[in-house]
Amino acid sequence: MAKVAIKKTSEIRAEYYRPNSFPTIWCPGCGIGNVVASMVRAIDTVGLKHDDTVVVTGIGCSGIIYNYLNFDAYHGIHGRAIPVAVGLKLANPRLNVIVPMGDGDSSAIGGNHLIHAARRNIDITAIVVNNSTYGNTGGQFSPLTPTGSITTTSPFGNIENSFDLCELAKGAGATYVARGATYYSRQMIDLIANGIRHKGFSLIEVISQCPVQYGRRNKLPTAVDLLKWQKENTVSVTRAKTMSPEELKGKFIIGELVNIEAPDQEYTARYERLIEKARSGGKS
Repeated sequence: MAKVAIKKTSEIRAEYYRPNSFPTIWCPGCGIGNVVASMVRAIDTVGLKHDDTVVVTGIGCSGIIYNYLNFDAYHGIHGRAIPVAVGLKLANPRLNVIVPMGDGDSSAIGGNHLIHAARRNIDITAIVVNNSTYGNTGGQFSPLTPTGSITTTSPFGNIENSFDLCELAKGAGATYVARGATYYSRQMIDLIANGIRHKGFSLIEVISQCPVQYGRRNKLPTAVDLLKWQKENTVSVTRAKTMSPEELKGKFIIGELVNIEAPDQEYTARYERLIEKARSGGKS
C-alpha cells in the first residue's frame, strides 16, 4: 500500500483556515484548539471538498469554531445547531455536515435534538467538546459535569449524576458512536475521520480541558494537570472489556463504541425514496 504523505502544518493552515484568523480568542490551555486541529486533519484525511462541506455551530466556546475555518458555515443559537444541520442535510443530501458543539450546548438545551437526530439516523457528524462546564457563560455545571465538581452553580460540589452521552446516543439509535480525548490527538483524528466517512448519524465525544472555568476550581489549574487527569481516567475499549464495573467506575471508555454499517437506513436516503414513491403516485 502506498504511503500517504502527511501535509505540513503550514499547508493545512493555508488550505483549511481563514486568512488572518489567528490568534484565536480561546483561553490559554483550552482544548478546543486541539479538537479543531484534529477535525481539520480528519477532513483532510477523508478528502472532503470545501464546496461540499458545511460546519454548523451553536453558542458557547465551541460556537466560535466556524470563525477560523475556510468552509461555509452557519452559526446558530444555543442548543439549536443540530436542527439547522438536519435542515441543511435534507435540503442538500450531498453535503458533508459537521456539527461541533459543547457539552451544555448538545446535552442540555440541545439534548432533545441530539436524541432525535440519532433516532432518525441522519448522516451528520456531531462532535461534542466535553470540557465539563459552560465555559463561555461563567463556569456553570452541565449535564456532563462529573458529580462532586465545583462550579459557579455548585460551589459546594455538584450533587447531580452526570449521564453518559455516548450511551444516550447509542440507546437513541446512532449507528456510529465514539469517544476520544484531547490527550490522544492521533486517535481523535481517526475517530472523527471514521465518523465523517460513516453513512448515518455519528457522534464523537471528546473529553477536553478547560483550565480557567473548570480546572482551577477543581485543583487542576493548568492544561497539563487536566491532560494528566485524562490519561489517568480514560481506558481503551479493549482494556475496558477486562475490567469489572467497580474498576470502571469514574472512568471514560475511549475508542469506537458503536459502528453499524447500514447505509440504506440513513434518513436522507429513505426520505429520497419516499419522495420518489410520492411522485409515482404511491407505487413502490
